[in-house]
Amino acid sequence: MAIIRSFNGWRPKPEQAAKVASRPYDVLNSEEAREEAAGNDISFLHVCKPEIDLPADVDHYADAVYAKAVENWKRFQSNGTFLQDATPNMYAYRQIMNGHAQVGLVANSSIKDYFDGIIKKHEYTRPEKENDRIRHMAELQCHPEPVFLTYPDVADIDTIINKVVSTSNPVYDFTAEDGIQHTFWLIDKTQDVQSLTQLFGDKVPFTYIADGHHRSASSAKVGQAIADKNPNHTGNEEYNFFLSVIFPASQLMIMDYNRVVTDLNGHTAEGILQAVGEKFEVEKRDSIYKPESLHTFGLYLNKTWFKLTAKPGTYNDNDPIDVLDVTIMSNHILDPILGIKDQRTDKRIDFVGGIRGLGELEKRVNSGEMQLAISLYPVSIQQLINIADSGNVMPPKSTWFEPKLRSGLVVHTF
Repeated sequence: MAIIRSFNGWRPKPEQAAKVASRPYDVLNSEEAREEAAGNDISFLHVCKPEIDLPADVDHYADAVYAKAVENWKRFQSNGTFLQDATPNMYAYRQIMNGHAQVGLVANSSIKDYFDGIIKKHEYTRPEKENDRIRHMAELQCHPEPVFLTYPDVADIDTIINKVVSTSNPVYDFTAEDGIQHTFWLIDKTQDVQSLTQLFGDKVPFTYIADGHHRSASSAKVGQAIADKNPNHTGNEEYNFFLSVIFPASQLMIMDYNRVVTDLNGHTAEGILQAVGEKFEVEKRDSIYKPESLHTFGLYLNKTWFKLTAKPGTYNDNDPIDVLDVTIMSNHILDPILGIKDQRTDKRIDFVGGIRGLGELEKRVNSGEMQLAISLYPVSIQQLINIADSGNVMPPKSTWFEPKLRSGLVVHTF
């Protein structure tokens, strides 16, 4: 059963929360982060993407980058931008995007649960990204950004959180520049904290990583490394727990996660279409094609959109991995036609979250940076849970959750 607990969070002053809160480190490239933080010396991007404060050509894994993160975090602590709660608390965090609302519980999750498989994964991690977050957290001695977890709904948990939201004044309530509203409540009543802890221990056998596989893996490995060096380790130290926001599965929204490819692997555009036509019905479209159902895809090639429909026999409905559209795409386009066998390591492929819109796919192909784009229908939350429960993993970058959690609303130190 899931282990969660309260913690003494470091939080920005209420009047500064909107300026501090930033988008997560992995949804912005360095140039975008530098532009977004321009003129805002308390943006949390100075901690989670510290290369923005160094020359543009700096190696993102250079010693100076991690040193700058530590310098900026210490500055936020010393100048009062962040203050630490005097008592251990949990928190409720609501996001509203285009009328869609979701409310999560902010609490510490256990690295033991991660290692024991109570926290279930559905993706592999990339070694270079994992190593980066390990060093980032180890040098900061904190978990600067939360892991986004989910669980099958439990009515009793909803009751407690809904009561906090409906009867308490929030400590933060602001609408970010992208139009998403973020509201944050303190859960500081001892009875509420104890009840939530007990309910997760009694009624939540597993939690599932929705977003943050690299952060969770890195948090667990940092904690284990510290434990290995501590002769007096008990298992209750702060490094045994990491920052998480845990949402009921029914409230979550998954968007499409699309692909762009740099070259055609020696094929002409006509050759690509001929090869694709062996496994898919191909229909030319006059404008952007957004897949409207499972097993339909958009293909953007030579400034033209095509609708692809997977033919019978290209997938197995009874296999939780084989039935995924990302698997169909990999098995019948990326691997045999484009020669991309490992999406985690092949530098010819990149991933574009659905929040950027399909126009971003056109832009990157029309610019000449990429030669081909593929749009996909979103994975469902039930597909994610089924795969995690089966012990399998999805192909990389299969899910894009929106709205994204804002970083910097609370930090856990260890």
